[in-house]
Amino acid sequence: MADIKIQNMVASTAIAKELDLDKIMKALDNTKYNPDQFPGLVYHIDKPKVAFLLFKSGRVICTGAKNIEDINTAMGKLYPKLKELGFDVIKPEANIQNIVASIDLHVKLNLLELSFAFGLENIEYEPEIFPGMVYRLDEPNVVFLFFGSGKIVCTGAKKEEDIEKAVEVITEELSKRGFL
Repeated sequence: MADIKIQNMVASTAIAKELDLDKIMKALDNTKYNPDQFPGLVYHIDKPKVAFLLFKSGRVICTGAKNIEDINTAMGKLYPKLKELGFDVIKPEANIQNIVASIDLHVKLNLLELSFAFGLENIEYEPEIFPGMVYRLDEPNVVFLFFGSGKIVCTGAKKEEDIEKAVEVITEELSKRGFL
């Protein structure tokens, strides 16, 4: 049985028509803003432990959450802070952009054999460049990174159900081919 663990959820939203990032940087602790290096302001909060990327356009990206509740809680903390600073903010509605999960199959994998079993048109495997095998799944639309340890990283999902379905599909394929 594969163990699945959500490692990161990335969500985006528009919270205002415009944000003054210099003003936010001066008013809030735990911020970093260097427009010469990156056009957004990075703002960290501890509970839940997430980072926000705020842009002058009013767009916000929330990263580091482990579930949708953490995203909503974090957005719920950001909104009043920006309102207190005098910004004309709208209640954020977070849109999940990416979910990253780790999967442990509890077996060792021979990636060379696996790459041939999956068919070379579906994978990228160059062990001299990267120690994992990249496998793109069409339905649901996710990308797997397989490692010889039996650990897998799944990225690209927009819903937790997509991760579960993708793991179901991949474990079925691995079982069919004698890897599990």
